[in-house]
Amino acid sequence: LLQLAAVIIAGLLLLYIPLCYENFHFHVAHLYARLGYPNAQHILGQRYLQGTGVEKNEDMAMHWFRQAAGQGHPHSSFNLAVGALRNMTMALEEGEVEKLLSVAAAHGLQEAQQLLENILKSRNLP
Repeated sequence: LLQLAAVIIAGLLLLYIPLCYENFHFHVAHLYARLGYPNAQHILGQRYLQGTGVEKNEDMAMHWFRQAAGQGHPHSSFNLAVGALRNMTMALEEGEVEKLLSVAAAHGLQEAQQLLENILKSRNLP
């Protein structure tokens, strides 16, 4: 009888993992994000932006991208710059989009380099 109970409990735990993994992962990432880890902050930004494991919320996505970008996270810097260009976040100070894209480009993000070049070219047009 004890062995049967152990097998049933193990089976229920195995069912719990795939059913609740996204929610569990979100809460763990949220904990680390609040502790200031930029990778966790970026993960939360992505989750909120895509609505994965949490209700889609662009404001929260931009909040977490801003937190991670403030610590030099290149992908968050890029996402925050794109969010600003798409009016998904509060207006950034003049030159901040270029600064964010420069951080991302310096870490090898080709999309950031291309977007930065396009922005600079468009500003130099007569």
